[in-house]
Amino acid sequence: MTDAVAQKKFSCPSCGGESQWNPAKKALVCPFCGTVSPAQAELSTTGDEVIVEHDLAAALRGIPDAQRGWQANKTSVKCQSCQAISVFDAARVGQRCDFCGSTALVPYEEIKEAFRPESLLPMKIAENQIRDAIRQWYGSRWFAPNKLKHAALTDTVKGLYIPYWTFDAQVHADWTADSGYYYYETETYTDQNGKTQTRQVQRIRWEPSSGSLNHFFDDELVPASRGVQPEMLRQIEPFPTTKELVPYNSGYLSGWVVERYQIDLIAAAKRAREEMDEELERFCAAEVPGDTQRNLQVDADYSGQTFKHILVPIWLLAYNYGTSNYQVVINGYTGTIAGKYPKSWVKILFAVLAGLAAIGIFLLLANRR
Repeated sequence: MTDAVAQKKFSCPSCGGESQWNPAKKALVCPFCGTVSPAQAELSTTGDEVIVEHDLAAALRGIPDAQRGWQANKTSVKCQSCQAISVFDAARVGQRCDFCGSTALVPYEEIKEAFRPESLLPMKIAENQIRDAIRQWYGSRWFAPNKLKHAALTDTVKGLYIPYWTFDAQVHADWTADSGYYYYETETYTDQNGKTQTRQVQRIRWEPSSGSLNHFFDDELVPASRGVQPEMLRQIEPFPTTKELVPYNSGYLSGWVVERYQIDLIAAAKRAREEMDEELERFCAAEVPGDTQRNLQVDADYSGQTFKHILVPIWLLAYNYGTSNYQVVINGYTGTIAGKYPKSWVKILFAVLAGLAAIGIFLLLANRR
């Protein structure tokens, strides 16, 4: 990678400031004078670009140096609180962690430059839309403290790109199981009054069964972020990666903070296989005939395993309330929102008292009948 590429910037043709990717205009725009940069043409695709799926087995043996680096001058810092590694434009001074708000940032020096993403999902939702969405989301949280709903939390919302791995695999699975078929027998018994009664009792007839299926796993997502809570990322997925990804270009990241992956390819591949195995077992279970089943055994053969390292956009609101940290995460492409928020004990108490009062009234009315 040449020095010219490593230092590449997208300068405004009017004032010389550094243009930034603007999701609302889908262009590089100068934040100082508003000029749309002609460098936008460099981000367009001709239709000839191909986003490469890399052979997983070969990659696990070693990642070539040509696929490392960011193609731009970047600075990395590591948060001592949440351990997220943030990568941003060298001219910016990082004062607080965009993921948790901590000021405990230290320079992060990599032994080798990060494995460069070869594709990304451009930020699509504009900041003003995100702020409105967050206000509406908090407004719909009934148990949130009133003080929180009126606080200027949206002032701390940040647009970020976070790392993901995607995995493809062709799988052939053979399965065996015991299929259970319900049938009923008439049983005679004596009731509490000493009378002889009959009833239908369910039984199960077990029969061996077997089968096979083929399935293609396409772009199974594994997040490689430490800065965002994994359960919230799962709530804002999916990211439409299969058709909407564009080839990597540092212009899309101009002005945005990027998190460096902290779950490496080996760990991500292991997690992807575990998730594929679980999903495959559910597929096979659905193939077993009968009313119920037991002893399902799946023998899977994986082939054509490939992967990509990509970046996806999110908007993140991280704040402290009392002694706790909270995050709200928004999918920067679809607008799906998820998050946690503090609960007002006063509102919870009133809700419990109202519930008890309703039960009391119901019982009172029932006793009068």
